[in-house]
Amino acid sequence: MDFDFSDDQKFLKGEARKFLEARCPVSVVRGVLDDPARSHDAALWAAVAEQGWLGTAIPETEGGLGLGRLELCAIAEELGRALAPIPFASTVYFVAEALMLAGSPAQKAKWLPRIAAGEVIGCFATVERAGALTEAQVQARVEGGRLSGAKMPVTDGAIADLAVVLAREGAKTSLFLVELGAGGVTREALQSLDPTRGVARLAFADAAAERLGEAGEGLSLAEAVMDRAAVYLAFEQVGGSDRALEMAKSYALERYAFGRPIGSYQAIKHKLADIYIKTELARSNAYYGAWALDSGAAELPLAAAAARVSASEAFWFAAKESLQTHGGMGFTWAVDCHLFYRRAQQLGLVAGGAKAWKEKLVSQLERRNAA
Repeated sequence: MDFDFSDDQKFLKGEARKFLEARCPVSVVRGVLDDPARSHDAALWAAVAEQGWLGTAIPETEGGLGLGRLELCAIAEELGRALAPIPFASTVYFVAEALMLAGSPAQKAKWLPRIAAGEVIGCFATVERAGALTEAQVQARVEGGRLSGAKMPVTDGAIADLAVVLAREGAKTSLFLVELGAGGVTREALQSLDPTRGVARLAFADAAAERLGEAGEGLSLAEAVMDRAAVYLAFEQVGGSDRALEMAKSYALERYAFGRPIGSYQAIKHKLADIYIKTELARSNAYYGAWALDSGAAELPLAAAAARVSASEAFWFAAKESLQTHGGMGFTWAVDCHLFYRRAQQLGLVAGGAKAWKEKLVSQLERRNAA
């Protein structure tokens, strides 16, 4: 079985890299980081929309390009490599996937073409406090089509137009679509380690809410969406890990100590080799997840968990060791290491922390082995 991208997908990936190198140099990322009033780069968001990337996996009948999920994985890897400061993941990996998974024909017709055109920014609001996402954790409630409660932290919640919200409906939970500009919604921007992917607290007071999917299926649908998103996020993390390794290698070859490049010392060689091994392991798991996602395989929960765990570990490790390879310079604002460390931490939490995904991976392996 060949898990590699096809020639056409590799070409798309190469063109995406050229585009992002031209339109998203590190100065764009720093521009958002240095300006507290900016939560994303609006010009880059518009340019990405013009490329059609927002509709990569959305069918043509619903306003997208209809290329497929493997093509979206290829683009995701390049977005991760560039640390693109745009709400792509929240809008495409979470909200668009939720609509394609559980939306009614009317909901798809209303929202998917606008997402593909870049007219709508989305966010996925499920969490209310620390800990595993369970039915008991959810206190937000919908009665008579009106939502009350709060969600935090919500990635891109401060700038989103549309939210997919997990809320209690009677004794069970359901997913709901909420237009954040329609009233009854209060937003509070929160501090985070990576301000280029801002987070917020969303408070709902009798806000209009439209159910997405069947009543009582909220938690299972949310988990299914997060499985899909975990695969795309894994590719972003692999892309970031690749770039962190390149930065570390480049510095190790140009920095001299005691008359020779530091890359010639065994301690640095081992660091770089360890980054490479973890990145390639993550890439293999990401490819497995992409295959399961694209083919609709029953192994998707297992493959998504494996991709999520290995890619989160790889990117965090690569960012940390790249910083260490740069030595004292690595800790300074002028060097780009901290940008990758910030994004590694952000991506490691955006769809649930490592502990929850490790537990899911173990449970999926136990279930498979017991079958």
